[in-house]
Amino acid sequence: MTETFTKIEDTAKKFAADAEARTTAVFGDMNARAKTAMEKGAKSFEDAAEFNKGNLEAVVASARVAAKGFEEIAKYTAEYGRSTVEKANATAKKFAAVKSPTEFFALQNEIAKTSIDSLVAEGAKFSENYLKLLGEIAKPLSSRYAVAAEKVKTAVAA
Repeated sequence: MTETFTKIEDTAKKFAADAEARTTAVFGDMNARAKTAMEKGAKSFEDAAEFNKGNLEAVVASARVAAKGFEEIAKYTAEYGRSTVEKANATAKKFAAVKSPTEFFALQNEIAKTSIDSLVAEGAKFSENYLKLLGEIAKPLSSRYAVAAEKVKTAVAA
């Protein structure tokens, strides 16, 4: 009977040792996984903060370009307005010097043609400058879009 108790005792000790080893392995593995998850989470927060910082810098850069561009457009518009007033004064003087209805209609025709040509040219110039400005405003933001697309592509691949 002593032999039976010894076997039971040995079996119990072996079972306890196996259980302890398994428990240590499970909790050790869980600890390692938790640590890895925490490290990945911290890295993700750092990456997100860095990404958002880049986004903010792009928005600020874009706003600076917009402010400078709109300032230039305002200067251009003011200058165009000034030159238009000067042309209107010169036109009024020409009309004041007219001596006949034929001369009046010829001058009116010339001024209308010149005004329309000027309006079309200035409109095209303004549109071109405005579109160029919009492209420059979008550059910093589109570069951030490219970074975001690359991050998504990398995340999907992982």
